[in-house]
Order: sequence, then C-alpha cells, then structure tokens
Amino acid sequence: MKADIRVALVGNPNTGKSTLFNVLTGLNQKIGNFPGVTVDKKVGYSKLPDGRTAEIVDLPGTYSLYPKSQDESIVFSVLADKANGLNPDLVIVILDASNLKRNLLLYSQVADLKIPVIIALNMMDLAKKSGIDINIDLLAKNLGVPVVPIAARRQQGIDNLKQAVANANKIAMQGESIDVRSLAPELIDSISAEMNVDNPYFALQLAHQHETLKFLSPEQSDRIEALEKQHSFHSQKAQGSETIARYSFINELLYDTVKIPATAHDETVSNKIDKVLTHKVFGFVIFFAILLFMFQAIFSWASYPMSLIEDSFVWTQNELHRVLPAGPLTSLLVDGVIAGLSGIMVFIPQIAILFAFISILEDTGYMSRVTFMMDKLMRKVGLNGKSVVPLIGGFACAVPSIMSTRTIENWKDRMITIMVTPLVTCSARLPVYTLLIALVVPNRNVWWVLNLQGLALTGMYVLSMVSAIIVAWVFKFILKSRERGYFIMELPVYRMPRWKNVAFSMYERSKSFVVQAGKVIIAVSIVLWVLASYGPANRFERIEAKYKQPQYTKTISQDQINRDIATEKLENSYAGMLGHTIEPVIRPLGFDWKIGIALITSFAAREVFVGTMATIYSVNGDADNIQSVQEKMQQAKNTQTGQPVFTVAVAFSLMMFYAFAMQCASTVAVVYRETKNWRWPAAQFAYMTVLAYAASFIAYHLLR
Repeated sequence: MKADIRVALVGNPNTGKSTLFNVLTGLNQKIGNFPGVTVDKKVGYSKLPDGRTAEIVDLPGTYSLYPKSQDESIVFSVLADKANGLNPDLVIVILDASNLKRNLLLYSQVADLKIPVIIALNMMDLAKKSGIDINIDLLAKNLGVPVVPIAARRQQGIDNLKQAVANANKIAMQGESIDVRSLAPELIDSISAEMNVDNPYFALQLAHQHETLKFLSPEQSDRIEALEKQHSFHSQKAQGSETIARYSFINELLYDTVKIPATAHDETVSNKIDKVLTHKVFGFVIFFAILLFMFQAIFSWASYPMSLIEDSFVWTQNELHRVLPAGPLTSLLVDGVIAGLSGIMVFIPQIAILFAFISILEDTGYMSRVTFMMDKLMRKVGLNGKSVVPLIGGFACAVPSIMSTRTIENWKDRMITIMVTPLVTCSARLPVYTLLIALVVPNRNVWWVLNLQGLALTGMYVLSMVSAIIVAWVFKFILKSRERGYFIMELPVYRMPRWKNVAFSMYERSKSFVVQAGKVIIAVSIVLWVLASYGPANRFERIEAKYKQPQYTKTISQDQINRDIATEKLENSYAGMLGHTIEPVIRPLGFDWKIGIALITSFAAREVFVGTMATIYSVNGDADNIQSVQEKMQQAKNTQTGQPVFTVAVAFSLMMFYAFAMQCASTVAVVYRETKNWRWPAAQFAYMTVLAYAASFIAYHLLR
C-alpha cells in the first residue's frame, strides 16, 4: 500500500504506544524486521480525514535516545538517518499524562533533532481520575508543537490526532529545548563540518553513538573517534550534563502547566494491590494458583468444543470414504491430509483458551508483576528480571520469545536466556500433552474442584519452568562474562482487560498457530502417507498373496485379514523401515517403531506428533470405521505382548521426551539468527536431546 505520509510512533514503555498503533491501524498492519537488523518492526496504515493515507511505524519503546539494547538503538537510527527506508516525515511522541516529567525527557531529545513532532498526551482519563490538571494550550504554546489529549484504550481523541497528522505540513519547527551546542561546542562544530551536518544535536549524537550506527562507514566512525580524542570528549560526562539540563527545562515547563493535587502523592490502589500480588511468599502462591486455574480451564472449558470438532472430522472422513471412489487419491486425501489436520484442529479450543489467558495477564498489568517478582530468583541462577519476559512468553512460542531477548543488555544473561527458553512448555507441546494425558490420566476430580488431567498438565508446565531455572544455574558457571546485568522496570497501573483486544489477540494467535502448524502438517502428512503406503520392490504384492492362501481365508474373517494386511504393509513400507531402523535406540524408552516415526517427523514442529499418529493409524486402519486419533491410540496393541502400546509408563515417557527435546526446526533457526553462530543451536540441540533421553528413560523404568 502506497502512503502519502510516514509517521513514526515514539514513546517510553508502558505509555500506550502499541495500543495507539493498533487503534490507528486496526487490522491493516504487518510485522517484519528493520533493515539490516533482526529487530521486529510493526508497520500499518491509517486513513486521514483529508483522504490521504498515513504509514504508521511503531518504533521500539525507549526511555531516551541513548540506547541500552539492540531494540532501543533502532529509534535514533530511524529518526536521524535520512537514507533509512523508514525515516519519518512526522513523529508522534506518546506521553503518559500521569507521568509527564519522565516522558518529556525523550520528547525533548526527539524535538532537538528538528523533526516535525506531535505530542499525543495519552491516558488523560487516568490523569483526570488522579486529579492531575494539565493546561493543554499553555503546554502546546511553551513547547511550540501540537498537543493532542487522547485515551487510546477508550479510543478517545483519535479523530483529533488524525486531524493533527493531516495538518502536519502546517506544523512550525519547534525551538531547542536546551542549548545543545554548549555541551561540546568545538566537537559539535568539527563533526558538523566533517559530516556536513546542520543539526547540532545530531552531531552530538554521532559523537555518542558512532560505533554502533550502521549508516556510518568505518572511515566516518574512525574520523569521529579521532575528533573526540582531539577535543577530549567524555561521552558519559556529556550525557550527564545533557540530562541535568533537560530536567531543568522540564521542571520549569511543568511548573506552569501541570497541577498535581497533594492526594496524588498518596499510596495508589495499584501499590496497595502490589503489596499482596508481589509479596515474597503470597505472590508466588497466587501466581501458582493462577497457573493451576488456567490449566484446569484448558481441560474443562475446551472439552465440549473439542468433541464437536473431533466428531465433525470423523463424520467428514466417513462421508468422503463413502462418496469418493476407493483408490490412492482418496486415501491420500482422507487418510493423509484430513487425518493429519484433524490431529491439530481438534486442539484449537485449548490453544485459544491458553492465548486468551496470556492476553488477559498482559493487558491487566499482572505479567509485569510476575517479571518483577522473579527478578531476585532469576539473579541467583545467572539471569535477571528481563529474562522472565521470554520465559513466560515461551508458554506461547519459543521463536518470538528468543527474539525478545534483544532487550537484555548483558551478553551472558541474554545467551543463558536463549539457551533455556525452549525448555518452557510452548503451545506446540499442548496438543501432545493433552492427547497423552487424556489417554492415561482419569478424567475425574479430586477435592471436588481439581481435575486430575488438569493437575497433570499443570505439572508439566511447572516442570518446564523448574528445569529452565536449573539449566540456567548450570550455564551460569559455564559461560564467563565480566558484565554486570541490571534490571530497571516500571510497573504499569492495573487496568481492566480490553475484552475486544483479548478476543482479537486470541483469534490472531490461534489463527497464526493453526496456519503455521497446518502448512507443516499437510506437507508432512502427504510425505508420510506416501512413505507409509508404498514399500520397496514387490513386498506389498507378496503380503497380499500370503493372505490369499487357504490357511488364512478359511480360518480368519475378511475384516481381520484386511487389518492384518494393512498392518504388515505398514511395517514393510518405507516409513515402517525408517521406524524399525531407529527402534533399537528408542526401545529402552518404551517406544515402538510407529512412535519412532512420529519423533522424526515432529522435528519439523512438535505438534506434528499428533498429526503423524493420526496418519499412521489411519493408514493402518479400516476405511469403513474412521475413529478419532485418541481412540485409535487407545486401541493400539503391542504385537509381541498383546498389551496396550500407550501405557502410563509409555505416555509419561513420551511427555518427558517432548518436555526436554529440541523438536522444533524453527527454534533452531531463530537461535542461529540471534547468535550468528551454529555452535549455539548445536550445543542447545545436544544438551536438550541428552536431557530428553535421560528423563524419558527414568520415567519409563519408574512407571512400567
């Protein structure tokens, strides 16, 4: 989509920047990477009152233009580099109306870059509720920029903000907030002359950040370094002087424009709630209770819609077998593609409920409290509070969680977080766990309210967090670094979740999961069907000839003969040969060759295990009696012992294997992309495989 004007959103974390982005762009947005770096960018489009289209770029949240992480370094590069493909025509600086003093520091820096600016004064509803009185007109006059009061969560003031964007070409260039040149006059003049720069603050920022700015050539960076030495420039001292000057300007500005009542300094409701929710004992008890409730709900609330989806797939497969002519194409469609898809589609209700809970915890502000609570514990194992964000995010998916570690400044903390995040139970494991738990754990309540299956699922999630913490503690002694990490975080006020946003998030994340998993499962199901339906040479012909002999036709029913033929064909197919090849390695874990096939195919994505089971047992089943994958697995028998294949020992052995194994090609790829070295994903794959085999072996032999 071609836009008439490009607008960048800039603001501190927790100022409602992402909310405003979603309100302005709606569904008209896309996710990508900033040019040259693996940092997420969000770009969307918004229709302006004058009919023009604005391209909205959501820049990473930052407290100042001096970056502390890879995400924050993007902000100055995009704003200052005219050659950058995302360089904006206009900047909207989002300020929290209830905390202007802190927010105005970033505004004053952006304004001094001489880019047209509009201030979106967000959370006006909360400021008014706290009795904070802001003279909007005087604030706009003193700053020399448009100031638009809004409440993004309530979608108030958005039309006025769009009108201000439409009038952007009428915005006068604001004056300097401080005398930038006085901070380092000779150096600024020298850099301005050398680099052909006409903005003193841009020249000063080049002095501070030239080593990390990708739009500078090595020669330019070296020249700036030489000028710094020539003029005895000390970056940290200059930053300190600048910050003091800016806060002096901000204090004078707020003295005339903002009136805060004495009651606003009293203890807030959020602080009172935090005394309980972040308590060093009760805080963890409450967090565990919330997790327990989540996983109880996942099993109980999802049971009815899951049954409907399961029954619909069984009906569809039966009908297709009835109306379509028998043959390879029908078998491929019904026993391959549809059977594989049914294995993942049936878990949509559970996936949706999980994402709904995660969205509610994020939207209310509680997830930030979990991060704060875990900081002390994380530091003891070699991490910091920021590591909790990727770890908690790992409940949804390890890939974006590993990408989010870019906000961790300390190299050692970041690497340990990357190495342990895949241990956290992601949504892709949920179908595997729920299928296996439903097979061997009774669906009954204990103490009237706690479901045994929900407790088993909760246990798997708790195990994943505990194992991640223990492995992080081990890596603390393996990885060496002299850097000291720190953790600074602002806790947002508690808010009611926006149910529309929760529903949208639940829909989008569930759709993304199903689409991504569906594409992989269809591809794997087709390949697997071919491998399971064909074998080398004339083995299948010999099997059919064998069962035409009188000793079989006279003593065994035709239905049983058909099942025996299907079973032998599967064992002698290419898939069967592959499974039998690895069976000696996995037999000590209680796994047979069919499970071995699923272990191989599910490396593409963990949830493929369910689709593989559905395809394997469909190929091996009776076309006239289509059953759900759970029923097929319940009826599966060990050909040697006659006992069920999926006993308690085998099911929990499998869950232990999937709890620890790196069964996800996408995670391997993103770890390489984030670390730029294959030794990290290789080491991760190796240690997780060893852990998975050991845990699976122990579980099987303890429970058999």
